[in-house]
Amino acid sequence: MIDKEIKYSFIQKALDQRIIDHRLRSLTSIENSLNNAEIEIDGKTFINFCSNDYLGLASHPAVIKRSKEFLEKYGAGSSSSRLISGTYSIHSALEEKLASTYGFESALLFNSGFQANLSIISAIVDRNSLILMDKKCHNSLVNGAILSRATIKRYQHNDVKQLESLLENAKGISYNRILILTETVFSMDGDCNALTELIGLSNKYNALLYSDDAHALGVLGDRGLGLNYMKDGIDFNLGTFGKSFGGFGAFIGCSKLIKEYLINFAAGFIYTTALPPAVIGGLDAALDLIPTMNKERMHLFDLIRLFKSDLKNSYKILHSESQIIPIVIGSELKTLKLSKHLQDNGLWVSSIRPPTVEKGASRLRITLTALHTKEQVKYLIKTLNNWSND
Repeated sequence: MIDKEIKYSFIQKALDQRIIDHRLRSLTSIENSLNNAEIEIDGKTFINFCSNDYLGLASHPAVIKRSKEFLEKYGAGSSSSRLISGTYSIHSALEEKLASTYGFESALLFNSGFQANLSIISAIVDRNSLILMDKKCHNSLVNGAILSRATIKRYQHNDVKQLESLLENAKGISYNRILILTETVFSMDGDCNALTELIGLSNKYNALLYSDDAHALGVLGDRGLGLNYMKDGIDFNLGTFGKSFGGFGAFIGCSKLIKEYLINFAAGFIYTTALPPAVIGGLDAALDLIPTMNKERMHLFDLIRLFKSDLKNSYKILHSESQIIPIVIGSELKTLKLSKHLQDNGLWVSSIRPPTVEKGASRLRITLTALHTKEQVKYLIKTLNNWSND
């Protein structure tokens, strides 16, 4: 007879260690999302300061309306992968609209940003390639690199001089190709990359450049079209729909040649059922709205300035240049205590701990959105400033 206690002992041991390290994660069910600036949990309403719905489009009437229209016209699911019978006219139309809006030659839809990064990176490099990536790159980029089996070298955060040194050293080695991986806005620190310099280096050393624009889309750049927008020299422009678009999925902006290659070699695209029609409808509406929302973006920038100016100087917020503002506490236990203090006062901010961030860098990741009011942000500041860090 199988002794399941012994069989699963490694699982229990790993979970027990997470408890000891104050790193155990658990799911919290939200009963109702009141426009994503407020959420309801166990009958209590919280102001939500950890949503990525930066423009509030997840609950926008026009997005919901078009989502319903596509649902009623095309059904609940696409029923197949894109290469079998899952490519509806609406999928192709959205890709064409994305390419036109962002100035790409082509665009290709994926079912999530994580899936896109794993699928694309592992398709474009192999065991004979070199990947150079920023040390603060998102886990999806890291895992895509690992899956590719390429040689991986990570340069210090935003250190373009070290990156160039690695590129220079690679010249004498017979790599079949070199790929530079980066994010425009780093998801845990909220700062931006040196994109102009990265483009220059990729051109100088004939390296491929992959730039993940997930957290800039909708907020930064001309008309909120991101930091990759209209930048020549980026081979792979990754964008996601689960943040400012208020939906789900991702896309890659690229050349027609690269799109054809990915359709044939990106496993996560080939073997996945296509995005549901209701999702496509919502994304189609969001794409119409985002370039028109300068008023909402100006309000969001005002909130960012307010938060940074009024927060106690004793808090370490790194060099955030965006709506993502990390408050680095360091200790896992203290970070959990601060998160609990906020929750006790009706504010929902999840704690971010290793392995998501490096050891000793546990933090609260504050995200401000256009749906927040000045009064809500002032209340957050007051509650943070009243916390006793003992």
